[in-house]
Formats: sequence, structure tokens, C-alpha cells
Amino acid sequence: MTKSVSCSMENLLNYLSGTWTTYILWFLHRDGALRFGELRRKIGDISTKVLTQRLRMMESMGIVYRHYEPTIPPQVTYGLTERGKELTKALTPLYKLALRWNA
Repeated sequence: MTKSVSCSMENLLNYLSGTWTTYILWFLHRDGALRFGELRRKIGDISTKVLTQRLRMMESMGIVYRHYEPTIPPQVTYGLTERGKELTKALTPLYKLALRWNA
């Protein structure tokens, strides 16, 4: 394996292994686009600060989109981009494997 392929894989796995990242991806995959508060409630123990950081990181990677509605109060919705949907296709077999291993 060449160094560039190895580094690309390592970079992707480092992003995914970040705290809460796979949870966020999985909820957006399973439930579709969600408002910030809904996503936070579904995840549970995540702080607002960490959720914001993770969503911003995934948005900068082109995995998640952010839709802002300037209402009162403002509504912010997050969902998966095509790139994010492609990523969750790769995570689905891992999810199934995890279920088998934990059965």
C-alpha cells in the first residue's frame, strides 16, 4: 500500500473516531435531517459545545449540510450530504457486524 493511500485511510478513520462523530452520523442516517435540538436530545449525554464542534467539523468535510432559517427563534437543520450518505453506506456493514458480535 502506498503512503498516500495509507494516510488517506488514516485521516478518514481519525475523523470517524472522534468523540460522538459516529453517533451523529448514525442518527442523521437513520432519522434523516434533524434540527439541532432534536439531534441533541436523541444523542443524550452530548454537550451543546461538543455537538456544535462535531457538526462544524463534518460540515467542513462536506459530510453534513447546515440549513438555517432566520425565524424567531432561528431554526437550524442538519442532514447528510451525498458524501455523508456514501459514508453511511460504508458504516452500515460495520453496524451489522457490531450487532452480531454483541448478540
